[in-house]
Amino acid sequence: MKIIAIGRNYAEHIEELKNEKPSNPVVFLKPDTALLKNNAPFYLPDFSNEIHHEVELVLKINREGKFIKREFAHRYFEEIGIGIDFTARDIQKDCKEKGLPWEIAKGFNGSAPVGDFLPVGEFKDLTDINFHLDINGQSKQQGNTSMMLFDFGVILEYVSKFFTLKKGDLIYTGTPAGVGKVNAGDHLEAYIEDQKLLDFEIK
Repeated sequence: MKIIAIGRNYAEHIEELKNEKPSNPVVFLKPDTALLKNNAPFYLPDFSNEIHHEVELVLKINREGKFIKREFAHRYFEEIGIGIDFTARDIQKDCKEKGLPWEIAKGFNGSAPVGDFLPVGEFKDLTDINFHLDINGQSKQQGNTSMMLFDFGVILEYVSKFFTLKKGDLIYTGTPAGVGKVNAGDHLEAYIEDQKLLDFEIK
């Protein structure tokens, strides 16, 4: 199982981090050791003072595929969930400034919490899915798939040019604006529409 993540997929998030708008999906990987399941707590690492939350919709791949055409992408996932792409922003900034890869800022242990999944059949329109993240009862991030620069079909078509997708792979599809630092004691709750699918604490 591998975790594929998409960066810079929401215009307002690109603006808040002062990044350049991409012409193709920005792709990076997280190792399977990044996965955090069953609402387990996330323990702040000692190597960063600036762990940021990034809430994202997550696709679960249900069959092997490569060179997938976007019009057939819907055949390769049957469930949509929600997760957090935790980012060590201070480490990422330092790596970027030095022109170095920044996987260590994204792929560290526990950096990919994932919640429950919903069947695709529950959604009337995959281009109009609302999701949001609350921290300590306050709304911090809100998104809708209509705001994506690259929709699910484009993401699968692009990613599968480079990586063979296998059953069980997860694709984190990008975060909307509102990212910020998490602190010990924070309580994170993530929703798709009005269904809470992820609920855990920061230790």
